[in-house]
Amino acid sequence: MACKATAISNLRPLVICGPSGSGKSSLLVKLMCEYPSKFGFCASHTTRNRREGEINGIHYRFTNVHDMQKAISEGKFIETAEYGGNLYGTSKEEVAKITNRGMMCILDVEVNGVRQIKKSDLNPWYIFIQPPSIEELERRLRSRRTETEESLKERLRIAKNEIEYGLEPGNFDKIIVNDEFDSAYEELKAFVDENILEKETE
Repeated sequence: MACKATAISNLRPLVICGPSGSGKSSLLVKLMCEYPSKFGFCASHTTRNRREGEINGIHYRFTNVHDMQKAISEGKFIETAEYGGNLYGTSKEEVAKITNRGMMCILDVEVNGVRQIKKSDLNPWYIFIQPPSIEELERRLRSRRTETEESLKERLRIAKNEIEYGLEPGNFDKIIVNDEFDSAYEELKAFVDENILEKETE
């Protein structure tokens, strides 16, 4: 379901990828709080049910299967994926809204989404957030209390494949092991400062 994305800005987006439970969302929240005028988060469209505390348009753009499939067929997404029986996608229109405001767009996507984006002309930076171990990842997922044993096993299976892809040389510009949050964030911030913010202002 890959599709070409129109080049709409010279501000290169930032793609963050990592298994569910890797802590990438927490790192993104802190990054955007520190640079509120530099980055805009592109909320993915999804057909999954909204979880407690999630806000439409901020965490995700919640939609239904019919509307999502129609938009996909009309080529309105840069990348799409099916995960846990639900559809997800990055809207071209949402990316355009952010970049047209002069901000760098942040995309939180999974591995198949990264593969699709690499076939487009979006030309982002790629960062992979790696959990310290599968055992720690399982502990984090269990602590959420949102998974059944079956869904947990499926998430861990997917996570192993994601980590394998994430560690392949050349797939990502930066790999960050999120063992301790503060140090992982400092590593992310250093990469952003040196490779993104400085270069975009040159």
